[in-house]
Amino acid sequence: MKPINWHKAGDFKDIQYHTDNGIAKITINRPETRNAFRPETVIEMLQALDDAERDNQIGVIILTGQGEKAFCSGGDQKIRGDCGYKDTHGGESLNVLEFQRRIRRCPKPIIAMVAGYAIGGGHVLHLMCDLT
Repeated sequence: MKPINWHKAGDFKDIQYHTDNGIAKITINRPETRNAFRPETVIEMLQALDDAERDNQIGVIILTGQGEKAFCSGGDQKIRGDCGYKDTHGGESLNVLEFQRRIRRCPKPIIAMVAGYAIGGGHVLHLMCDLT
């Protein structure tokens, strides 16, 4: 078995997306918030999942969080207003339910690599995956 040499696949702000040897890895990259997601994070995770699904070289997808303190702490409460979550463009949709549906419908196995806390919506994310 050859060692994994991750290659950056995509230019994202809130996540990291890497591939190698038939594996795609989506990493929530907001350790300062215990990897809490915001609307932009969810959009980026959906884009990376789309790429992994379409890539015929990918056979399995790993979903993880940056660092060892938290896999994901759910929605970022610091940006939640009275009317819900707002993205940087003033939109009010977190759309995490769509990401959860896409995880369940993905024809490729998705493995949650959980280190640290998995709270609220972060707990739900790892439950949606095929393996944790």
